[in-house]
Amino acid sequence: MNTSSKSDFLQEKVQHIDIKAHNVVSLVTDMSKMAFQARNLANASEIYDMMLRDKSCSVILTLAGSLISAGLKQAVVDLVEHNMVDAIVSTGANIVDQDFFEGLGFSHYLGSPFVDDATLRELHIDRIYDTYIDEDELRICDDTVGDIANQLEPNAYSSREFIIELGKYLDQHHKSGSSIVKSCYQKGIPIFVPAFSDCSAGFGLVHHQWHNPENHVKIDSVKDFKELTRLKIENDTTGIFMIGGGVPKNFTQDIVVAAEVLGYDDVSMHKYAIQVTVADERDGGLSGSTLKEASSWGKVDTTFEQMVYAEATLAFPLIAGYAYHKNNWKERKERRFNDILDQEISTVKS
Repeated sequence: MNTSSKSDFLQEKVQHIDIKAHNVVSLVTDMSKMAFQARNLANASEIYDMMLRDKSCSVILTLAGSLISAGLKQAVVDLVEHNMVDAIVSTGANIVDQDFFEGLGFSHYLGSPFVDDATLRELHIDRIYDTYIDEDELRICDDTVGDIANQLEPNAYSSREFIIELGKYLDQHHKSGSSIVKSCYQKGIPIFVPAFSDCSAGFGLVHHQWHNPENHVKIDSVKDFKELTRLKIENDTTGIFMIGGGVPKNFTQDIVVAAEVLGYDDVSMHKYAIQVTVADERDGGLSGSTLKEASSWGKVDTTFEQMVYAEATLAFPLIAGYAYHKNNWKERKERRFNDILDQEISTVKS
């Protein structure tokens, strides 16, 4: 008979790494004289810094994989707060299940992959490899998303518009604590989640629609595509910093082709591109497809591109930390793309 309690497992919280506290410039610079992924990582770090030095370049960060639960939240917040990223495209898990969840005051906990998952299920503990999350607290996150939807005018919203409401909620009710959603709301940085229902938000929204069958909030993924494409059209020079692959990667690369479909034949391919992934290209899957392959589709220029085959919790702090401590972000101004996109939209209840 299992005698364990939830508190036996949820003891030590995941700590988010602070890239500001570790000047890795000399380390990464020395890695440029090495081989294999060390040299690739150093080159990627320099390309990211080039994006920040190029004042005409808008930087799009894409996030796939379980990154925030793994301790990378503060690193992303630091990029947002220091004008090192201008738009984010992500999976819903990172933005809602993990970041918004922590913004509500909850935490992820250190765990183990070598545990009886049946015991975890009995205790309402969800496992993400070697981290734990309290399922009962996650349900509160689901319910909060539904409550926010209940306060909006029934309409079709882009995920970006709905995430602004999540940020507004945190800004009003959870002022303390670090959050990507809240910081992006305050800085006017758009967050796009193309597969928005494939996360905790989906549970809250399906509850909202189920109980409001005639008049309810809908998420329009085509509107997401149109809005991000609009940013590409109005800000031609772009750089993409991709962690993982999947939908965020393809969605972001596709805006070049979308702009051409809309008649903007002179739009440029993404000028700068780096991707951190552990996926293999040989099975033809998107997550491992190379940036050179994307160039054949007219999406990515190959002049300044770099694949880094490394796990995100190792590579991302080094690349982001290198660019942070190079200090070239200090010359960048916030672009506040949300303000541009919101000019034609005003549907939220006063």
